[in-house]
Amino acid sequence: MGKKIRAVIVGAGNRASIYASWALEHGDELEIAGVVDVSAVRRDKIAKLYNLAPEACFSSVEQFLQVPKMADAVINGTMDQQHVETSVPILAAGYDLLLEKPIAPTQDEVLQLLQTARQFGRKVMICHVLRYAPFYTEIKRRVQNGEIGRIVSIQTEENVSYHHMAVSYVRGKWGKQEYSRSTMLMAKSCHDLDIITWLKSDSRPVRASSFGSLMHFRPEYAPEGSGKRCLTDCSIEPSCPYSAKKNYVEQNMWAQYAWHSIEKISLTPTIEQKLESLRTDNPYGRCVWHCDNDVVDHQTVSIEFADGAIASHMMVGGTSKPCRTIHIIGTKGEIQGTLEDGILLIRHPDADAGNNFTEEKVHFFGSNDMHGGGDLLLVEDFVRIMQGEQPSLSTTVLEDSIYGHMTGFAADQSREEGRVVAIPQI
Repeated sequence: MGKKIRAVIVGAGNRASIYASWALEHGDELEIAGVVDVSAVRRDKIAKLYNLAPEACFSSVEQFLQVPKMADAVINGTMDQQHVETSVPILAAGYDLLLEKPIAPTQDEVLQLLQTARQFGRKVMICHVLRYAPFYTEIKRRVQNGEIGRIVSIQTEENVSYHHMAVSYVRGKWGKQEYSRSTMLMAKSCHDLDIITWLKSDSRPVRASSFGSLMHFRPEYAPEGSGKRCLTDCSIEPSCPYSAKKNYVEQNMWAQYAWHSIEKISLTPTIEQKLESLRTDNPYGRCVWHCDNDVVDHQTVSIEFADGAIASHMMVGGTSKPCRTIHIIGTKGEIQGTLEDGILLIRHPDADAGNNFTEEKVHFFGSNDMHGGGDLLLVEDFVRIMQGEQPSLSTTVLEDSIYGHMTGFAADQSREEGRVVAIPQI
């Protein structure tokens, strides 16, 4: 065991709070030493959880950086558009960084962060937590060991459930690109593009093309009888799968988003307080067909690599079952599986009589988090690297995470301009 690492949370939202929670079970290795958040409610919540003194709580990065260096690292969980503007001065002040994905909404900002990290010699890890899910780590290990030969093609798919699509990309903070500055592809599927480029780390992506649009969550497709808000003027709310009452009150899903607007009233609002907010000004009470969303609800991406291999990714929002699938075909075999089912199939050609192929099944234990168990394994790896250990198979250092982002930026440019887009070499 190495030295204890001290970290400050910047942006005390859902994701940073999850990463920081590793310290609750491993306080001898990670200590939360401070918090930075514009919300006094969130600062107080973190301060109580980690026993922070008032002088360790700050309302802005500027205020935080006015005091002498008080930790080894920062866990940056701010919104996408704030990542680089907050991270650059943090790196300059001598802190290493665990940064929530996506790295930034634009290619120029990503490269600016890379330049800053190199300039000040700082460690930066990106929260591509899927790499740490045992499901994907096993795939990487098999590929790296040459079990399926050279990769010829990779096909991935992300099916975003109807309730997740609604809460994040229609009603929520990532539904309008002007607000978050991230496309849906980069906000949701940069994980998957990272997996693709990580598996193909022996050859860089060179070209991308993409198609997609906002097809379903539009006013002209609102069902007859729907209103502007679920609990005020909608006659089909009792049977609608997007009902705010059903999803956020009765099933108690997505509380970290749905009740953000009433945090000042209570961190544990009553059912009546929740219902009243949905009836009035809570953005999560709006009809999904009558929001101000403008990001796509489905998109496909095609990628060509320098060695001739190809890959494709399909993202579809509004599905019944949320799941991520993968199918890799190599020169000696293939790997196929669905993350949420916890099973990998590894196949090899077999020309013996009575056989076409051999198949091995690899089973994984289920996980309570939506990233296949990767969330806290990422934090553990970050702490180990901060303690001076060698990077793991999954380590998401900034330089190694950039090509997934470059691919996403090229794909979105392709979708918008209707042409194949070259991916720059970094």
